[in-house]
Parts: sequence; structure tokens; C-alpha cells
Amino acid sequence: QVQLVESGGGLVQPGGSLRLSCAASGFTFSRYIMRWYRQAPGNGRELVASINSVGTSTLLADSVKGRFTISRDNAKGTVTLQMNSLKPEDTAMYYCNAFPTYWGQGTQVNVSS
Repeated sequence: QVQLVESGGGLVQPGGSLRLSCAASGFTFSRYIMRWYRQAPGNGRELVASINSVGTSTLLADSVKGRFTISRDNAKGTVTLQMNSLKPEDTAMYYCNAFPTYWGQGTQVNVSS
């Protein structure tokens, strides 16, 4: 069956870093655009980063440009979100998406001192 399993979330101090990973299985990963979204309490789901199927083109939300990077490994079926210089406003549940069809369950990121 199709699975997207996120990992790497947790509690980090402002200015710190986290690396989120999403492991895909059950579908042809290399054919999909992969995205990371986030949702903070009381807010809608926000697109954070996107990468094309071959990993040659990325898109980042203005709020994370210069701090986050997205990458993928089609051989391993994984997509990664490297998050640096984290801010309290980055606190949210982060979701992996095989656009537009498949979603993971999310991993919580909390940025707090």
C-alpha cells in the first residue's frame, strides 16, 4: 500500500536546525513532484517547499527562503527538508505530499526557548 512516513521533527531552540525526512513506498516515487506543507494551530495548510520529479528544480516559500532546502533521492524514495535558523513561527505540523495525491501523517516541529 501507499505510504509516506515523515520523521525528524522535534523541539529545537530558535536558531537551531532540524532535518525532516519522508520515506515513500507503494507508488512510483520518481514520477511525482514532492512537496512539504505545514500547518500551525488555527491556520490553513501552507506550502513550504516543492521539488520536481527529477530533483532539478525547487520552490521555496518566501518565509523560508535562505533557511530551508529541499532535496530528494529517487533511488531511495526519500525527500528531505533541511531547516536551518529556525524561528518560533516555524512551529507547525509538517506534512510530506506526493503532489497531488498522497499525504503522510505529519511530523511536529516546535521551535521554542
